[in-house]
This record gives sequence, C-alpha cells and structure tokens, in this order.
Amino acid sequence: MHHIDARRNRINNILLITGIIFIAFNLRPSITSVGPLISSIRTDLDMTNGMAGFLTTLPLLSFAFLSPVAPKLGQRLGNERTLWIGLVVLLIGILLRSYGEAFTLFAGTALIGIGIAICNVLLPSLIKHKYPEKAGIMTSFYTTSMSIFAALASGISIPLSHGLQWGWSASLMVWAGLAFLAILIWVPQLRYHDTANRTVSLKTDGQTVWRSKIAWQVTFFMGIQSFLFYCTIAWLPEILKSHGMSMSLSGWMLSLMQFASLPSTFLTPVLAGRFRDQKSIVLGLGILYLAGMTGLLYGGNAALLTLWVVLIGVGQGSSISLALTLIGLRSENAHQAAALSGMSQSAGYLLAAIGPSFVGFLYDHTHSWNGPILLFIAALIALIGTGLGAGRNLYIYAKAA
Repeated sequence: MHHIDARRNRINNILLITGIIFIAFNLRPSITSVGPLISSIRTDLDMTNGMAGFLTTLPLLSFAFLSPVAPKLGQRLGNERTLWIGLVVLLIGILLRSYGEAFTLFAGTALIGIGIAICNVLLPSLIKHKYPEKAGIMTSFYTTSMSIFAALASGISIPLSHGLQWGWSASLMVWAGLAFLAILIWVPQLRYHDTANRTVSLKTDGQTVWRSKIAWQVTFFMGIQSFLFYCTIAWLPEILKSHGMSMSLSGWMLSLMQFASLPSTFLTPVLAGRFRDQKSIVLGLGILYLAGMTGLLYGGNAALLTLWVVLIGVGQGSSISLALTLIGLRSENAHQAAALSGMSQSAGYLLAAIGPSFVGFLYDHTHSWNGPILLFIAALIALIGTGLGAGRNLYIYAKAA
C-alpha cells in the first residue's frame, strides 16, 4: 500500500512541477512578442507612437492594479483554482488581441495583463507552500522557464509575421497555443484547495506588510529591476542603432540579451538560498550590470556592443530571479509570501510602467540616448542600495536587531 502511495505522490509531484513550469512559460511571451511588431501594428492600425508605446505599458498597469487583489482571490478560491482562472483570462486576452481591431488590441492586452498578474503573484506563494525547503531551486526553474520563452518570443515575432508572412495578428496568436496547453496541464491541480493562506493569515496579528521597512526594500528592488528590464526591452534596439548597428542585428541583440540572462537567472536563486544573506550577490550583479550600462554609454564596435549587451543580460537575469527569491526568503510562510509578492509587484510594476514612456519622452526632448542611459545608471546605483537592504537576513515583520 505504502508503495502505491509513494508512486502516486511522485506522479502528483511531477504533474505539479510540470504545471508550474508551463505557467511560467506563459508569463512573458505575450508581452515580449509585441516590441518587434510595434511598427507593423502602428502602420496597420494607424496609431501614434504614444499609443503604440502604451501597448507595453498597459500590461504593466494591469500588473500594478491587480497584484494586491490576487492574494485575496487566492485566499478565497485557493491558489490552484485562482492560477487556473488567471490562465483562462490570459488565453481570452490573446485571442481577443489578435482580432485585428484597435479596440480588441487594447482590450485583449489589458486582459493579458490581468491573467499574467494573477499568476505572477500567486506562483511564489504556491512554491513557498508546496516546497518550503526547496524554494530556491524551484524559483530557479520557474524564472528560467519564464525567461527562455520571453527571449524566444522577441526573436521569432518578426520571422513569423514577415518571414512566413502571417502578419502581426497571427504572429501574436501563436501564444494562445501555449496558454491552452498550460490550462490543460494544470487541470489535475483543481481538486486541491490550498487554504494555507487562510489558516496562517491570523499569525500576522494585524501587522501590515506596507509598514515593514524590509518589505519596502524588496519592493524597490523589484520595481527598479523591472523598470530597467522593460526600458531595455522597449529601447535597446534604438540605442544600438544610434551606435551604428543595423535594424535586424539590433533586434536579435534583444534576444541575445535575454538568452545571456539564462545562466544567471538559474544560478542566482540557488546561491541566494545557500548564503546567510544576499548582499554579496547584489554587489556582484550590480558591478556587472553597471559595466554593461556604462559600456552602452561609450558604444564601440560590434564586438564591444555585444559584450555590453551580454553583461546587461547577466545583470538582468540575476536581478529578476533574486527579486522573486527575496519574496520567499524574507517571509516566514505562504501567507506572508503572498502579501509581500502582491505589494512588491504592485508598487514595483507601477514604477516599471512609467519607464518606457518616460524614456521615449526624454529622448524626444534631448535627441540623444545619453540622458536615458545616465538615468539607467542612476537607477542601477539605487538598485544596489535597495538590494543591500533587501538582502539582509531578516523576515518582513522582524524588528531589526
């Protein structure tokens, strides 16, 4: 009997891990696939640059406003069911967006943001609950899965729409298949009703996560790294073109940046879980990231530009996965992880949402990329500062010794 139980547990565990990875696959492609297609969408629907830029900002606004609501939904319905609902909303959004009208484009994009926001917030909490001892390695798996498809989506958008001549709407529609797969794979989890959030919520004895100093440091760390990521996703090809790189090559550089981030995305949470505090990781990633950004200011030949892009990628991979790992490391249980995840992602994405448009505005007024790059360097210095605070070995409700 025991043997059968062990086998069933193993199968359930494999199903759960596969489900988590497939949810992670869906967390970025429907956003990162848009950037390369912006000019086609703009021409096709006769939109201004500002409206087109809003397509990157809109999902981030959905993240910001939905992130505080997601933990409450998770408490009411259970994390498993809420995650499934998030995937269904995402699928509807992708289908609606591909319809080819301006209204459906924006409505679908907003739904995509809502679906991803729910999954973004509840995954760290689910992982903290199901794998309390293995949170680091599980965070590695899911952030790496997320980044692989984010990079892939940036790279294949143009080949699908121009190369195969599918057009932008069919090129964006491809990601509906991935969402549908994740919905099917997650079905076995629907019989579980993870109420860990509920039972534990009493233990926070009226403390609010918004009053915790370290929670704010985690939030700013999350926000600044998101700000930098979405600004480079939006503008890196333009910056590289200003240094003399061709249009198609600078597009592939965006994919290279994301692929270069994969090893550090995977290794950072594993290391973070082994260290007593995470300050040394923050310093290490900060130095590499700064070197890449400073290099971007000076430019150079194609080989040097490629080196700067790779260094930026390594810094980005490390900072996103560290931000998500800190949510687990700084909280004592799944309920605190959900609260901290909601706070850091709502305030964090609000900061990120301002980024791409503000950088475009700055460039329009100065006609030089030096201003935006100096802004990125200042943001990096702030990232290191908040990271040194967030990397301390403390829980969010602990009084600093």
